[in-house]
Amino acid sequence: MSASIYDSAMFRDLFLDREMATLFTDTAELRAMLLVWGALAQAQAAEGLIPEVSAKAIQRAAMEIQVDPAALAKATGQNAVVVPALVTAFREELKAPEHAQWLHYGATSQDIMETGLVLRLRQVLALYETRLIATINALGKQAEAHADLPMAGRTYGQVATPTTFGAVLASWGSPLIELLNQLAVVKANLLKVSLSGAAGTLSAMEDKGPAVRAGLAKGLGLSDPGQSWHSARHPIAGLAAWITLVTGTLAKMAEDLGLMTQTGLGEVRLPSAGGSSTMPQKQNPVMPSVMVAIASHVAGLNGVMQGAIVHRQQRDGAAWVSEWMSLPQMCLGLGRSLILAQELAEGIAPDPAAMLAQIDDGTGLIYAEALSFRLANTLPRPQAQSVVKALCKEVLTSGRPLPELAAAAYPEADLSNLFAPGFQLGTAPAEARAFAAAASRVAK
Repeated sequence: MSASIYDSAMFRDLFLDREMATLFTDTAELRAMLLVWGALAQAQAAEGLIPEVSAKAIQRAAMEIQVDPAALAKATGQNAVVVPALVTAFREELKAPEHAQWLHYGATSQDIMETGLVLRLRQVLALYETRLIATINALGKQAEAHADLPMAGRTYGQVATPTTFGAVLASWGSPLIELLNQLAVVKANLLKVSLSGAAGTLSAMEDKGPAVRAGLAKGLGLSDPGQSWHSARHPIAGLAAWITLVTGTLAKMAEDLGLMTQTGLGEVRLPSAGGSSTMPQKQNPVMPSVMVAIASHVAGLNGVMQGAIVHRQQRDGAAWVSEWMSLPQMCLGLGRSLILAQELAEGIAPDPAAMLAQIDDGTGLIYAEALSFRLANTLPRPQAQSVVKALCKEVLTSGRPLPELAAAAYPEADLSNLFAPGFQLGTAPAEARAFAAAASRVAK
């Protein structure tokens, strides 16, 4: 097995998000940094900091030159950052020392690497937003279609009271709408240039530094932070935290689906299932299982990311490197989880008969709470609860169903409609439809 599951040729169809993976390659990273240099040169020329003809040469070369990532390995192994080797390679490719001398003028490695990362993360966030909206929309349509479909609600793995499949879908989708709304804050904090110079002061650019930073931001379509954020890691840590929340929320849906497909329940059918090497009957819930595994992995990596908030002094090599080791896998994990979530949301199919069988299992115990409240109309509430608890025990010992025992014990009580799921759904249908309406607005 590969050191990273996302790089495995064998497991790529299980874990890999091909579209997002292209943003986390050596080539993509180098290309993003070259774009930053081109925009930086243009911004510096606009402020008279470097010759305009040199800026044009650098900008043109940044769009055209090709650098072999492997050729940078030896120097990067010594320097920890790739920028010194890339500067050397760029200047050699430019073949114009009079222009090349102005490359990377007044910037530092973290400026170039971090702004390049932000350029790639902007595309990552756009993919997240598109996929989140598609998943929410699909869940909303399912919730509307199944708002009144009764199924057993469960707490602690035990049948509790009736709910609807639509309400369950709403419980999966409503948090995703909240997280989608939070994405705007993540973007605002993250999508900004880094241009601070060696120790965060832009001293090499004298009084032109702030104007150059603003020009760089404009040229790249990012925001200007107005200050250094080399050691202020809340934008990166905030993204990691948001990714963790989304993967965990998607895993809740996946965990529920895994339970609903288990033998003996079979309340839903998945759009696809996995087979066994030895058991022909198996229909394994592979898609939900992968989503749960990704959430667990992302949560572990998030611990590293939150720990890296503590960047010592003006720059901390160890904390910064730990981000490189963790964030790409978190991003790829959420990308894959969102693909699977959308497929599930669009393709799951409930089995109404199987759901009804879990409600009407012959005992009527799912209506015990409803019976206690009905009897409380004529009995003190504690007494009603005690009576129903005794009846439930009798159901388990005698095998007689709760409706029969209740009717015999309280013939004068009005128990009409009590033991029918359609009359015990509470707010479930309304919650399903409210979510469906909210999801349709998100899709627009």
